[in-house]
Amino acid sequence: MARLFEEFALCSLQSGGPVNGVRPAGPDRVIVTQADRTITIYKVSDQKPLGSWTVKQTQKISCPAVYSSQTGEYVVVHDHKVLRIWKDEDVNLEKTFKATSAADIYQIHTLPDTEPLVLFERGGVRQLDALLSAPQQEIECILSNDEVIRWSDTLLEAGSPVLLFVTEKDGMFQLYAQKLNPNVQHTFKLDSTEENGHPLSFVLSLEQAGTVLMCLYSSGCIYKMQLSLNLNSAEKEQVLPQSLLLKLPSCDASLDRAAVLVLDETHIAVLGAPHSLQCTVKDSLSVWNTRFQTLQAWKEFPDGSCGQLWCYSGKLFVPHGKVLTVIPFTCETSSLAAVLGKLKQPNPTVKAISTVLNWNAMLNDQQPDELQQTSTEPEPRRNLRSRRSQIVSTQSQPVSLDQFLSEIKTGTKETIDNELEHVLSNLQRPNAQLLIAQFAAMLVSRCKTQVTFYPQNVLVKLVQTRMLSYSLCPDLVAVALDKADYSLLQLCLRQFPDIPEAVTCACLKFFLSANDSDLQKIIVDLGSVASYIEFDPIPSKAEEKMEIVENGFSSVLLEEDSCDVPAGMPAHEPAKTGMKPKCPVGLKKAALLNEILLSSYSEAFLLPHLKDLSVPQVVLFLQYMQYLYVKHCETVYTNLPGDKIPTVSQVLDWISLLLDAHFTVLVMTTEARGLLAHLHRFIRSQVKFYSELSKIEGSLEKLQEVKPQKSDGLYSIEVIEIF
Repeated sequence: MARLFEEFALCSLQSGGPVNGVRPAGPDRVIVTQADRTITIYKVSDQKPLGSWTVKQTQKISCPAVYSSQTGEYVVVHDHKVLRIWKDEDVNLEKTFKATSAADIYQIHTLPDTEPLVLFERGGVRQLDALLSAPQQEIECILSNDEVIRWSDTLLEAGSPVLLFVTEKDGMFQLYAQKLNPNVQHTFKLDSTEENGHPLSFVLSLEQAGTVLMCLYSSGCIYKMQLSLNLNSAEKEQVLPQSLLLKLPSCDASLDRAAVLVLDETHIAVLGAPHSLQCTVKDSLSVWNTRFQTLQAWKEFPDGSCGQLWCYSGKLFVPHGKVLTVIPFTCETSSLAAVLGKLKQPNPTVKAISTVLNWNAMLNDQQPDELQQTSTEPEPRRNLRSRRSQIVSTQSQPVSLDQFLSEIKTGTKETIDNELEHVLSNLQRPNAQLLIAQFAAMLVSRCKTQVTFYPQNVLVKLVQTRMLSYSLCPDLVAVALDKADYSLLQLCLRQFPDIPEAVTCACLKFFLSANDSDLQKIIVDLGSVASYIEFDPIPSKAEEKMEIVENGFSSVLLEEDSCDVPAGMPAHEPAKTGMKPKCPVGLKKAALLNEILLSSYSEAFLLPHLKDLSVPQVVLFLQYMQYLYVKHCETVYTNLPGDKIPTVSQVLDWISLLLDAHFTVLVMTTEARGLLAHLHRFIRSQVKFYSELSKIEGSLEKLQEVKPQKSDGLYSIEVIEIF
């Protein structure tokens, strides 16, 4: 079984077309080489760039940049011959190591813990260190005239790297296998017919029987060829026999651009071919089971794709339209019994394996087996007391899964709540997450059809199992918003890592519009909010004259930092009077807003939804974030005490996002002018404070560089004046 999860955009493509390549750069990192001279390192899970480099405007990148795990360096080739090598700390690509080869380079390949291999356009192969030791060395020409390389890849054979590449000449294709130690090369001829068309994509697969080369033809047929890499002795050119692996659904015209990748021993991914006979969209990604010749999953790309596909660490990378999309996937070991749900354990002494559940059966209300499985182990002998306790326990046997699912459809809230305790206590199966997701989906569906039915305690218990996510039950948050369930919304924001930005903004809008009187009646986890929110009485005149200066923060800002703001603005009155800042919201609303500030998001997707907030909501949210920022800067510690409290960086990021989304409206709004002015003056005071710190740091560094003078006597006094 294979499954494609929810996709997300890693980055935008400036050219809007194909990219030079996507290569791994360590755990959870990839190198994206765009066709517009740009190389960027991305952290996939955060969807954020870690570094970016660009060649000159007159230069052009020839092949994708790669990462060497041995040295921690990046290598790229521009203008076919110039190699650039750099590390993460290098900023300017022009100041990094440069070497020019004597021949044009086609591709650079890397394998874990091995030396990178350089493939030249005329078929020569060199190790990177050997090439850099003598960049102008003569490179042999392996290929004949008009023979062009179409594809290349590397693999490890008996611990030694082997480079394979396919060439084309006059419509004929050949495969070369090159090993450097010992220097042996094999040549294979690809047996192709006019019925299959021409090859579009190649991929290597390491199976138990050996190395297999798969080829996708323009006719939609995928063939596999068994490679016999006997590298001890060179043999004459051989013809690779082909066997049909998979026949894709026929299309009206031949495929023009497509790609194939191997996901595991029984699953492959195909991009750029229709996934069914009725589908006319070629730009789709489909996952096929080659053992049973069945379609497992698919995803269409209406914006069109470039026929490029990469796979690293359980994620597929597909450039389409103007974005590079990441699609996580999972593949399970396939067997006919598992697919049909009839997998049985042959050995009765071994613990039975649970059946495989699929979402189609669950959506069609096909019930799985009972929750409790009968143990096959022999029952040990018990004394009389244990037998009596057993009789008592059988009177309160846990309900079966069928009974509980029927109770969800027709039972009362109290009955479902009581039976859920028994179900969760005995839920010890590999597919427990699927079952809990099914419980939540059925409850939410009933809540939407029956207005008076809302089992709040049951939903909270399901979320507290930490087995739910937004993608497993997307309607749960919508129902909680409709029922005004602040407690469940807070719990979902805290537990679900995949809440979309639109839903996050909907929760934010709901929290900001809530009345304090309504929040007093509900239960909200305050966390450590009370540790920094203070409700002080009105200070005396003596206290008003006192000025507190800590960590460079002064409540009385300097005259030179003032702005042209009309007097009487309540938003910045605390700055004039020296009073402690007052939190604009209550404890419970502050705890709910903190969950929003702590949630994960992508700026590109969050910014459009922030524009839906009204001006009073924006002003209130800015006032609360201003209060948080001021509290952070009041003490020498950068973080407030307690947990579940946003950091300074998170507060500043949200302030920047909110100002970007509503800056024009805020400037024209009278209520917000004082707030913006106070934020402006406060930031200027902070910048001035850190500027003075930088001056002191520079002075101290200069003093450290001064060599100490020799003392003439046993005792001396030295006075240092810092102006």
